[in-house]
Amino acid sequence: MKYRWEYKSSPEKHSVEKLAQSLFKKLDSTRMKIASLLVQRGITTFEQAKTFFRPSLEDLHNPFLMKDMQKAIKRILQAIQNQEKILIYGDYDVDGTTSVALLYSFISTIYDKVTTYIPDRYTEGYGVSFQGIDYAFDNDISLIITLDCGIKDNEKVLYAHKKGIDFIICDHHNPSEELPKAVAILNPKQKNCMYPYKELCGCGVGFKLVQALVVVLELPSEMPFEYLDLVAVAIAADIVPITGENRILTYFGLQKINKNPSTPIDIFVQNLKKSLTVTDLVFVIAPRINAAGRMKHGMLAVQLLIEKNHEKAKILASELENFNAQRKQFDEQITYEALQQIIENQEEKRFTTVVFNPTWHKGVIGIVASRLTETYYRPTLVFTQSGKVLAASARSVSGFDIYKALEQCSELLIQFGGHKYAAGLTLLPENYLLFKEKFEKIVSQSIDSKFLIPKIEIDTELSLKEISSSFYSVIKQFAPFGPLNMTPIFLVRGVINKASRQIGTDTSHLRLVITDANGSITWEGIGFGLGNKLPLVQSGMPLDIVYSLDENTWNGATFVQLRVRDIKLTETQKTIR
Repeated sequence: MKYRWEYKSSPEKHSVEKLAQSLFKKLDSTRMKIASLLVQRGITTFEQAKTFFRPSLEDLHNPFLMKDMQKAIKRILQAIQNQEKILIYGDYDVDGTTSVALLYSFISTIYDKVTTYIPDRYTEGYGVSFQGIDYAFDNDISLIITLDCGIKDNEKVLYAHKKGIDFIICDHHNPSEELPKAVAILNPKQKNCMYPYKELCGCGVGFKLVQALVVVLELPSEMPFEYLDLVAVAIAADIVPITGENRILTYFGLQKINKNPSTPIDIFVQNLKKSLTVTDLVFVIAPRINAAGRMKHGMLAVQLLIEKNHEKAKILASELENFNAQRKQFDEQITYEALQQIIENQEEKRFTTVVFNPTWHKGVIGIVASRLTETYYRPTLVFTQSGKVLAASARSVSGFDIYKALEQCSELLIQFGGHKYAAGLTLLPENYLLFKEKFEKIVSQSIDSKFLIPKIEIDTELSLKEISSSFYSVIKQFAPFGPLNMTPIFLVRGVINKASRQIGTDTSHLRLVITDANGSITWEGIGFGLGNKLPLVQSGMPLDIVYSLDENTWNGATFVQLRVRDIKLTETQKTIR
């Protein structure tokens, strides 16, 4: 795939110099690069750098700064005092199921009239459902606490109110102008909420509720930290920024996963020998949790995540493993069918990808949308039949707000919701073609053409002689990596190939050894998926390489290597555009 290379915004020189002087006794080019990387991340003072490199749970914000927190606590304590039944209600994805598991696990330690509910993806859909409210009413439940959903369920909350059921909504999605008539709404994105950090995931909001309950109930202050492994998994899976409070929660959540995981998480990771990172949470743990809601029912994930008995948890984890294997099969088949549909309809050169098949499994259309975006790199929607309506998952490309584009099509939709880069929606079958053409028109008229080419953002140039084990040891401390704190990406110009070859069973990867123009500095690197670049590398021409740094262990020895992201001829890459 062709990439466009772009520099991140250059940090202000004076700020970089000032920070470098406060951090280091002696300055050289690599130390200046470290200071520059920090300033790019909004870190300009010694104290901010100290907080960044040494996260502390003491830096978590006071949960009572969140609007309606006092109201939420008051209503929960009233329910406990009056022996009311409480229902913990969450979405069926990773963020929702971990949220429900977290809040249930905590409340059940202090109160026994609490139960859980996850809507069925296929019969109820996303968010609060009428069926869920009816379930609560039929079981004499008078308080529902939602997690990772509810912020747009005005009609459902009103329906529950008429049945004598109160709502506390814990959500992190963007609210509408009119909020549901709940007893309390915990969402840092709502108007007039003074909570300092706005990017919590749903599980993060649930964690803040637990923190507040611990304070009011005068329980040990460390109790909420028992659930940080769940919070870290949710943050990683929901692709929220790993900055500020999220970074602290992820940092200590990973520590718990690697040193003292809960029983279910331990079963997921026990066969992994290495220390887990955010990437492992995204690609190892999250898909297995998600598989429950995709292939059968999200309650299976909750049952696993709250299970303390190792043998029972092992059985449930095995079920999720089987569901995940099924999910992979559906994923591969539907992706193939969708790509064929695009080719047969001669839609390769459109600004959008919109495909539909009534038989496609609703549980994997979001994954397929991501796969199609990787192939054609344009805003993508994958539709399937869901009862009497069509349901779709939407994925966007970097720089384009797909949520705003869907807003402009709202008259054709039954409902929609989501984020800038991912959304879900439903519409009537007769509106599908109308929507498909209007969405194409809106995107074609509003998207910058450069957004249709995937970009690699370069933090700074870093020559081969500036790379060292000590430099990499500092870069590792920038972790945990994720949105708005990604692994630093470097550019080196004019290097020469020394020895390169294709590797992998399908020769799709590239192992290379490069040297500077003088032949005095040599480094090894690997480029996954770059096997087709071998002729370019072996051309004998000077090369510009975009890379990050990582470690490779071979024959018991661990060494720093270049993780190559893209390669171009130096003479064709005079400027970064």
